Amino acid sequence: MTVHFIGAGPGAADLLTLRAVRLLESSPVCLYAGTYLDAEVLSHCPEGAGLVDTQRMTLDEITARLVEAHRAGQDVARLCSGDPSVYSAIAEQTRRLDAAGVPWDVTPGVPAYAATAALVGRELTVPEVAQSVVLTRAQKDSTKMPPGEQLAAFAATGATLVLHLAIRHTRRLAEELTEHYGADCPVVVGSQVSQPDELVLRGTLADIADQVEAHGLTQAAVILVGRALAAEDFAESHLYSCARAGR
Repeated sequence: MTVHFIGAGPGAADLLTLRAVRLLESSPVCLYAGTYLDAEVLSHCPEGAGLVDTQRMTLDEITARLVEAHRAGQDVARLCSGDPSVYSAIAEQTRRLDAAGVPWDVTPGVPAYAATAALVGRELTVPEVAQSVVLTRAQKDSTKMPPGEQLAAFAATGATLVLHLAIRHTRRLAEELTEHYGADCPVVVGSQVSQPDELVLRGTLADIADQVEAHGLTQAAVILVGRALAAEDFAESHLYSCARAGR
C-alpha cells in the first residue's frame, strides 16, 4: 500500500486539490498536524478512518505509524501544511520509508504565502520592482542554515522575501532587514489564512513587530517582505505589450 503525502494548503477544506480530496476519501488512515489545518479538511476522510494528530509526535513515532499502516494493507494520507515541497519534512520521512520498503507519492498543495498574497491582492513579482521570490526561514532554535544562506545575503538582492517559521522572531528580523529594504518597506503577515481565525496584518518593517506582538502571534503565520507588496508606479510587462504582439 502507499503513503500519500498531500499538501493541505493553508488549511481551508475548499483549497484542497481534487486529487487531494480523492486520496483522502480513499485512505483508511490519515496523519495530520492539527495546528495547521481546519478540522473541516478531515471531513473528506472516510467514516471510521484512523485519524492521527502528529503535532506532538517524533519522527520515529510518525514513521512507525506509516509503516504499521502499510503492513496492515492500508493506504495512508499524510497531510502536510501548505505545499510539501517547502518545510514539510517529507525528505526525512521518505528517506525512512524507502529504507523500510514502503512506497509513497506526493500531491502538491496551495502554499500559505500564495494564499496570503491572494488575500491582499498582490503579485510578488512586479516588473522592474521585484522579479524574484526567496522562500526562507528564521534560524535560532532549529537546524543550522547552510553556508551562504544568511538572510542578509538574500535581502541584498531586493527580492520579495517569504519568511517561514519566523513569526516569533519578527522584531529581530525586521531590524536586520531594515538595513537593506528601508524602514518603510511594506510587510504582510498572514496567520491561519483561509481558516476561521484568519488574520492578516499590513505594515512596514518599522511597525510590523509591534502589530505581531499586539496580536500575540506565535505560530501558523508567514511573513512577506518587499516593495512589490505596495508597488503602484511600475513598468508594464513585456509579455502583453503591443510591441511584442506586433501591433
